[in-house]
Amino acid sequence: MMICCGAHNFFKTRTKDMSKYVFVTGGVTSSLGKGIVSASLAKLLQARGLKVTIQKFDPYINVDPGTLNPYEHGECYVTEDGAETDLDLGHYERFLNIFTSQANNVTTGRIYQTVINKEREGAYLGKTVQVIPHITDEIKRRMKMLGENGEWDIVITEIGGTVGDIESLPYIEAVRQLQWELPEEDLLVVHLTLIPYLKAAKELKTKPTQHSVKLLSSEGVFPDVIVCRTEEPINNEIKRKIALFCNVKPEAVIEARDASTIYEVPLIMMEEKLDEIVMKKLDIPNNKEPELGRWREFLNKLKNPKSKVTIGLIGKYVELQDAYKSILESFVHAGAINECKVQVQYIHSEFITDDNVGEKLAGLDGLLVAPGFGHRGIEGKITAVKFAREKGLPFFGICLGMQMAVIEYARNVLGIRNAHSTEMDPTCDEPVIDMMEEQKKITMKGGTMRLGSYACDIKEGTLAKRIYGKPQVGERHRHRYEFNNKWLK
Repeated sequence: MMICCGAHNFFKTRTKDMSKYVFVTGGVTSSLGKGIVSASLAKLLQARGLKVTIQKFDPYINVDPGTLNPYEHGECYVTEDGAETDLDLGHYERFLNIFTSQANNVTTGRIYQTVINKEREGAYLGKTVQVIPHITDEIKRRMKMLGENGEWDIVITEIGGTVGDIESLPYIEAVRQLQWELPEEDLLVVHLTLIPYLKAAKELKTKPTQHSVKLLSSEGVFPDVIVCRTEEPINNEIKRKIALFCNVKPEAVIEARDASTIYEVPLIMMEEKLDEIVMKKLDIPNNKEPELGRWREFLNKLKNPKSKVTIGLIGKYVELQDAYKSILESFVHAGAINECKVQVQYIHSEFITDDNVGEKLAGLDGLLVAPGFGHRGIEGKITAVKFAREKGLPFFGICLGMQMAVIEYARNVLGIRNAHSTEMDPTCDEPVIDMMEEQKKITMKGGTMRLGSYACDIKEGTLAKRIYGKPQVGERHRHRYEFNNKWLK
């Protein structure tokens, strides 16, 4: 990547613990795209030669999303170092092409767990432990942790939830304290809101944004930039109105219109000069345009495919696309590099039977059987795998999908009629899939699976060797059950 000399030399003169901090909050409603806006801003700053990382603070009391049902919170994203994290960390990694870690995702549960453990150890010297200062001090410590290791110029922190939520209050209070503690040029707050379009009145409404900023300000945090999610273009008059009522400069009101793909958002943010506004406020020299040649090339291939394939995604959480977010994004990336449009067809495994499998999987160019937990929808997955094998349909099984392929082959090709997994049938007498030996004594569910990057030697002459092109790879794991080596021969 090309380095922006001004910004690079500027940070060389700063001490190692002097990272700058950007906080991204959200108002009006959830799911506006704080993660994409955060990742887009990070991409633009990175493209200017700055070293940028992003972290997500989630206000729920779960220690991590590892025990959450996908319907509750979408997929659980696993990092190289084995952290079970929010799906937004997947966006951070895909946009920045860097690894995130345990330190990049913090929850209220982890904050309270740390504080309570310290209290039990006597670390607070008998003091009454309270939200302020003990919880907020731990939040601030975590917020600044990545910035104090000397590796990053800018740390972007996305605050989960919506301003006004009870759960978010300690995080907003921590940001307020940091605004007061840190030099003015070392911290910036971006607030993402919604500008709804009323079809009946044929106009955009700014009142929800005004209320959201008023609520944030009443909690002591005053945004420097307001990013407005909108379906319709925002004219300068509306920007001036928002600026006036929300106490920001008109140029700091950013239009974030709907895009055909999330990978367009960095270019939309660049058009709106979001990165320039941030660099100006953070007092970072700005003398070079972002280097986005490869990004534009990727986007051009993505939007102008030369061919098309239809892939069936067999899963049991297909009602919620976020449950398979990384899989869907991998199809986007793989399609773009091959200049091919990948049309994903969602098929619920619970409703696949021997009688209808041909109809349900008709017209597919390939089949992916997705990960999952529990018994529901298992036989449908096995039936789909059998169909793919018998018809020669290109097939990929991930985690549970791979396990179902093993069970199907054992039953229908090797004649092991009772082949199953002990996850689904603990008493089965032919468990071709079984719990890993080191997992059998574990009773705690959270954070105890095989997690993170795991080295794998690739056998010569195999399809895997042809695909990977190297003798050893590292892939990320998240499972308790694996192939039973008693059936290896």
